[in-house]
Amino acid sequence: MFANLLIILASSLLVIALFRRLSLPPVLGYLCVGLLIGPAALNWVGDNEDLPHLAELGVVFLLFTLGLEFSLPRMLALRSVVFGLGSLQVLACGAPLAALLYGFDLPLVAALLLGAGLALSSTAIVTKELSSLGEVFSSHGQNAIGVLLLQDLVAVLLLTLVPALTSDSDTAWYPLLGLTLGKAVLLFAGLFLASRWLLPRLFHEVAQARSSELFVLLALVLVLLTAWLTHLLGLSMALGAFLAGMLLGESHYRHQIEADIRPFRDILLGLFFVSVGMLIDIQLFASHGVLIAGLTLLLMLVKGTVVALLVKLRGGDNSSAWRTGLALAQGGEFCFALVAQAQQAELLPEGAGGLLLAATFCSMALTPMLLRAAPKMAVRLNQRTPQESPLADIPAAGLELQGHVLICGYGRVGQSIARFLRREQIDFIALDDDPIRVQEATAGEANVHYGDSRRPELLQAVGLSRARLLVVAVDNAEATLSIVKLAHQLNPQLAILVRTRDDSHLLALQEAGATEVVPEVLESSLMLAAHALTLLGLPEQQVQEHIDVVRRGRYRLLHGYYHGAQANLLDKQGQQRLLMHAVNLSESAYACGRPLSELALEQLGVEVQAVRRNGEELALTASTRLHEGDAVVLSGPLDALESCEARLLGGLS
Repeated sequence: MFANLLIILASSLLVIALFRRLSLPPVLGYLCVGLLIGPAALNWVGDNEDLPHLAELGVVFLLFTLGLEFSLPRMLALRSVVFGLGSLQVLACGAPLAALLYGFDLPLVAALLLGAGLALSSTAIVTKELSSLGEVFSSHGQNAIGVLLLQDLVAVLLLTLVPALTSDSDTAWYPLLGLTLGKAVLLFAGLFLASRWLLPRLFHEVAQARSSELFVLLALVLVLLTAWLTHLLGLSMALGAFLAGMLLGESHYRHQIEADIRPFRDILLGLFFVSVGMLIDIQLFASHGVLIAGLTLLLMLVKGTVVALLVKLRGGDNSSAWRTGLALAQGGEFCFALVAQAQQAELLPEGAGGLLLAATFCSMALTPMLLRAAPKMAVRLNQRTPQESPLADIPAAGLELQGHVLICGYGRVGQSIARFLRREQIDFIALDDDPIRVQEATAGEANVHYGDSRRPELLQAVGLSRARLLVVAVDNAEATLSIVKLAHQLNPQLAILVRTRDDSHLLALQEAGATEVVPEVLESSLMLAAHALTLLGLPEQQVQEHIDVVRRGRYRLLHGYYHGAQANLLDKQGQQRLLMHAVNLSESAYACGRPLSELALEQLGVEVQAVRRNGEELALTASTRLHEGDAVVLSGPLDALESCEARLLGGLS
């Protein structure tokens, strides 16, 4: 076991580093590692009794991470997409795929099971790519996320269904399935009650200890404990891990736990993809390459077309329909687990499982490229004039801007400046390379985009040549210097305002072309905003009046900030920091049609910073009614924000 783990980790280190340089998704790297070092290729890690346990451990932690993202209020708000489009997608894709498998002489039970498995898409790849592209809150992003939520639930059901279908007893499978589902419901009810009475006390004690190690240990204990309980009940350990993640997802400390265990989680998830990659016989690509290509094309064509038609029939536009279809056209990671279990239960003819895995592998490998090319593909499918460059699709709203402000780095300082600019109705575009922060910010703002500000083509795409001011608020000295040099080369007349932690790079930044360099945290942000407004030509007296108002209000305007992937959500005393969070109201959200006075959000311990509708900020009064599509921007501690989101989306207290 130790030697196998060493080989897997060492190989992954080299391959993932290469894939990073090639800008390819790490998931594909892990799959390729498993493909190369498995029994069918280099055979560095051969068949042994440890591999099934390794694969099962990967599935357990994969479902745990999915459970962390599972939110009951979000499910209620997206119920029409989740249960409507999601259930239609599984049925409409699963039925023809099962029929095709049955036509290839697979047993009926295996055809139905694998047809449903192939109908599921890759949650890991799709959600990660949508986050990286900043498209989570787009129409096709919301459709994809909603369908994936339902698919996660179906996957858990399928993973528990296999043991019932493969029972050695003479009892029919449906009573066994009923018993399995009954045990699952009983387990969920018990864990749900425990989460309401036991987990809050445990996490409170952990928070008081102010130890990140305890967060990790508590999370791992919960995962392994629930997995062990489900194993004792004869259920899938993956189901227990999913429930554990869902319980943690309902806790006030979910974000902190997720931030603490993210590296550990990603490694274990990588081990899962390596283990499933070992299931693929690389020799099949040589002997059945044409057949595998045909199966891959058939799978993606059936799923993509069916999903696009379903979205169109439900009232979506052509672009949203086809981009949703492209996002969900691939096979998913659950198919690997299902095929492995089906092969162990001898439900599949010899060789059929390998072909299915190879086709699924190829469809997953194509997905990141399809998602990145989706804007052009959607335009061509809609018979419109194509864009000149994929970069033009990122800042589409800024193509007509003239004399706007560019903000590189949308952390606390960048967000503080943006709030002042918004109050003065000055247009701005912000760039940040933290996908989590961009995802949070784009929920309430349309002018924050994901990207590396050191890329000249990206700066040109967001209108550097037409901008009045560039604000560099990146928390990295080398990156800041690179951005300033590049921006000054591209537009020597542009005023450049730079934030730094100290003045150690002051001379280098000034020589590179910086107009103003302001060393930092709350007061520094305030002074930086004053410089920005002054450089934009506002009267100094007016700027000073605004600064005085903010000071008299005890910096209320600057309270909270959108947290990123690396944010520490607790201060040194173990207390929750003030954060900002935007809640988008879907059609089925509880708050739609209700005034702010009825919702009583302040009673939950939050401040309503803004309500934005169609890009405009509304005047906040007690009688302001919320509508579908509104973005409610809140500030407060984490537990209050989560309670407020639950009330806005699902009407929960």
